[in-house]
Amino acid sequence: MDGIARRRPCARREPHPRRRSWCCSFSVPPSSPDHTRVSQPKPVQKFETLSKSANSFPNSPQSVRSGLGLVGRIDPRRILSPGRVSPIDSDPAGDSVHDILADPSPVRDTGVRSASFRAPLENCRPPPDGSASSSLRNVVKESENGAGVFDVRLNLKGKNGGSLVLELNSEVLSANSSVFADLISDNRKGSSSSAAKLCRIEVPEVEHLGVFRETIELMFEEDIIKRLLKAGVYRSIDILEVSAGIMFTKGVLSCLKYLEAVPWSEEEEEKLRSLFARFKFDDATTKDILARLYPLDSGGDTQGNLARQLVWSITSCVDMNARNELKSLVKGLLCKSSVYEKADSDLNKEDLYAVCQSCLDSLVTLFEEATNGCERWAKKEMDKPLIERISRQVDNINWLLDILVDRQIAEEFVQMWGSQGELLRMHENTSPMVRYELSRVSAILFIAVGTRKMHCRSEARLGLMQAWFGPMLLDFGWLQRCKKGLDMKALEEAMGQALLTLPLNHQYTLFIEWFRCFSKHGTECPNLSKAFQIWWRRSFLRGSESHAIESR
Repeated sequence: MDGIARRRPCARREPHPRRRSWCCSFSVPPSSPDHTRVSQPKPVQKFETLSKSANSFPNSPQSVRSGLGLVGRIDPRRILSPGRVSPIDSDPAGDSVHDILADPSPVRDTGVRSASFRAPLENCRPPPDGSASSSLRNVVKESENGAGVFDVRLNLKGKNGGSLVLELNSEVLSANSSVFADLISDNRKGSSSSAAKLCRIEVPEVEHLGVFRETIELMFEEDIIKRLLKAGVYRSIDILEVSAGIMFTKGVLSCLKYLEAVPWSEEEEEKLRSLFARFKFDDATTKDILARLYPLDSGGDTQGNLARQLVWSITSCVDMNARNELKSLVKGLLCKSSVYEKADSDLNKEDLYAVCQSCLDSLVTLFEEATNGCERWAKKEMDKPLIERISRQVDNINWLLDILVDRQIAEEFVQMWGSQGELLRMHENTSPMVRYELSRVSAILFIAVGTRKMHCRSEARLGLMQAWFGPMLLDFGWLQRCKKGLDMKALEEAMGQALLTLPLNHQYTLFIEWFRCFSKHGTECPNLSKAFQIWWRRSFLRGSESHAIESR
């Protein structure tokens, strides 16, 4: 014990860090003869760009609205033998290992700037026969040195800086793409070694690496349409674009066959139109798709004839709900404020006025029936009530009038409505619950003139006011109770403004008529007090007094 106490004190030794086990991990393995190749990474070989000129190789076709990004990295971890895992090889362009297979799932945008891909080995195997097994073993053995089955290394350089390396079979690539067949042939002609040497091709400025890779993968697929069903229409249009650029005929035909059989959205339709404008396809293979994009047969109904038939069909429609729905649809197609592009010849003025005249004639007939009493009601027992039929014709006239006003061609209708002497005569002898329907048409015209939506000559405006201003005063109370979508405040304001567009002497006559009616019936007449003050100032006052009244 004393000897132990007399020992010299020494510095405490730190324990050695516990050696981390490397088995089934991806850390750096210990130095051993088995891992000499891993401990010294090989230098990366540069690819040779094969191009006769700057435009000798067709770049991947561009797609402006494609939402595809760069391809993701395929995990380059490789199994060398059972129970042992190799570290990650940092050289994607080094000697190939056969365990990197194609990932059948679509490539997603993961933000990785580079990746590698090897075509499936089973699709490159020759057909089994007596001598195939030995030759295949020799080819696979050669592929360990970068040649043989995967004897083409395609390096895609993304437009945004990414890259993708594809290891492919020259026979499959040449058989499917005439562009790559020429490049491989030129490469081997210029090479001093045998044809077994690895062929390197570089494609610069690729717009979408993922689409290009999927297009190349389709060369190794037996059922291309099955892959396109999973990809969808938008992606298939991108694949069609790339297939046309590299002259992949089988891919082009499969894409066209798939796209012809599925519905398109408006965005996909515009994308197809743009594609067909930039690429020329065989007419026999694209006739079905072109028939969906463009009217090929010019012998059928023109757009104008079809529009006229639609208008006639709506005015003769009996079901109220269907008629209202179709009116909204066709008005949106024909109005100039519509989002759809229309030619000037889609529906001419004469067609619209022919329908208007037909509706006016029907309205006259219905009012004749209303004024003749109950004798004619018995003949119409199976029809709908007279009031409903009159209201339907007025709705048709107002709908047509909205289209005419929108197209700035309603001036002739103002003259037509102002000259309806027979309707004016029957208005006096018809029940108020029926005749107020006529004032609904006058209200639309008054609002169009008073709000500056319609411009017509002074004679047309005067004829309209002289004919239908009095009936409007009588029917205003019924219009208040049965508005049917009419804005009564806007009508009152527009009536006053329309009156003020007439000469002062005619304004005098109409304003005096309004004053007498308003003094008797009050709110059953429109309130034109503001317009009346303006007329009074313009007619009788001058200078500062007129300015003071106008400022009120």
